[in-house]
Amino acid sequence: MRIKTKLTYGIGMLFAMIVLLGILSLSYINKLNNETHKIYTNNNYSLDYCRNMLSVLDELNTSKRALRVFTSNLQMQQKNLTEVNEKETTYKLTVHFEKHRIKKDQQSLREMRSDIYTIMTLNMASIYHKSEVAKQTAMNALLWICLTFAVCIVFALAILFRFPHSILKPIKELINGITEIANHNYDKRLNFEPTSEFGEVSTSFNKMAERLNEYRASTLADIIANKKYIEAIVNSITEPIIGLDNEKKILFINDEALNILNLKRENVIRKSAAELALKNDLLRRLVRELVNPEEKKEPLKIYADNKESYFQANYIPIRVIETGETEPHNIGDVILLKNITEFKELDTAKTTFLSTISHELKTPISAIMMSLQLLEDKRIGSLNEEQESLSHSIKENSERLLSITGELLKLTQVETGKLQLMPKITKPIELIEYAIKATRMQAEKFGCHIEVEYPEKIAKLFVDSEKIAWVLTNLLSNAIHYSKENSRIIIGAQQTGDVVEMFVQDFGKGIDPRYHESIFDRYFRVPGTKVQGSGLGLSISKDFIEAQNGTLTVESEVGKGSKFIIRFNVK
Repeated sequence: MRIKTKLTYGIGMLFAMIVLLGILSLSYINKLNNETHKIYTNNNYSLDYCRNMLSVLDELNTSKRALRVFTSNLQMQQKNLTEVNEKETTYKLTVHFEKHRIKKDQQSLREMRSDIYTIMTLNMASIYHKSEVAKQTAMNALLWICLTFAVCIVFALAILFRFPHSILKPIKELINGITEIANHNYDKRLNFEPTSEFGEVSTSFNKMAERLNEYRASTLADIIANKKYIEAIVNSITEPIIGLDNEKKILFINDEALNILNLKRENVIRKSAAELALKNDLLRRLVRELVNPEEKKEPLKIYADNKESYFQANYIPIRVIETGETEPHNIGDVILLKNITEFKELDTAKTTFLSTISHELKTPISAIMMSLQLLEDKRIGSLNEEQESLSHSIKENSERLLSITGELLKLTQVETGKLQLMPKITKPIELIEYAIKATRMQAEKFGCHIEVEYPEKIAKLFVDSEKIAWVLTNLLSNAIHYSKENSRIIIGAQQTGDVVEMFVQDFGKGIDPRYHESIFDRYFRVPGTKVQGSGLGLSISKDFIEAQNGTLTVESEVGKGSKFIIRFNVK
């Protein structure tokens, strides 16, 4: 019989007996409740009426209240006639009461008292009889409930002892079989009834044992060949690669990695990378960055094969899902060193080119600007409208070229790490005033009104005032360009705790939140922007601010303008 069938029958029978026990208990409880209710309603009420009438019987001749109490209780008694002879006796009491109301003599009082006592005696006898009946009912209920409960207990115990045994026996045999397989006894077989669930288990188990036996009988040559094949693949990789297990022991390493680490294979395989790192600076850095992934991973500069090479370390966790599990877990890590020497050389060449071309362009642009000033000098002669328009166009383009070359020079300083900072104690208002003066002509041209918000007390800053002033000027210039004519622009400063903020706020079209991070990338421009620019200003500004341990952020919504905030900690 299958386990499902056993469970269905056993639990079904037990459930049926529990239901039977419940029904039997409820029926007897209901019966007892009805009998008790009858005693209370039929007899106790009559006794209460009689006691009330007796209490006022002697006052009937003198008290109207006593007469009302007696009359009301007599009427209620007339409606509660439940016992044999109670109706006749109550009728007699009624007759004697009416007689007394006419004569008001002692004889009628005695007759009334006798009638009341008779009614009370009838009800007391009835209470005793009904109590005996209820007692017998309770005894019968207890007997039948106990018998039914005993049968349920016996049946439950039978299920408790026999059912687990019927299940545990094949499970024990299965555990024994698995133990034998774990001990490399692949000849072990299981024999269960085909009709049971364990029949399918035994079939699968026996197939597994046969396959394991075949696997054991096979040669290890295939395994060794596969291992050598994998090792050949790893060694053929032209970039350094190192494999580690969970305990940071080196499982494999190719020749390229051995070359740059200046190690021998026999000295590293199955050895702790942490121990080897004590005598190897390069390996120490690789292990440190692996353990602390939040560290900034700068390119590695390595001198090997009589030349400098640059490598970017990539740390790849190896995660697998073990047999019988659903969640993957880490079994090790692979360190891959990507050779970026060519890209580094190209980047250096690009930076050198930008620096050279920027320096070379500044001289002819300055000459153009000087020649343009001479042309516009009224002492030389006046220009016609076309000449003035052409001169104005040349001036704007020359200024734009001069601005771009200046930004390129600053960019090369940042990229080459040659950014020189000359910090000094500076008031924020001085930086703000410089930015306003530098953009005054531009603001007047576009009709923008610049407002200053500055508190009475604010901490001074220890920064490179020239570069911070350049950043504020760039932010204010951008605000003017992206604002409508005759619009407001707010520039100011404030302090919250130990943080000093300088901000530039416009009320233009704003920036989509999707681009709040991208606008600080080099050469990035918000899609749909018509204002010309190099796309370097915000990137250089952010580099200047962060080089001085500050932050540059933006708060903006489309249609509501933008607010650029510079923050410095003055603690």
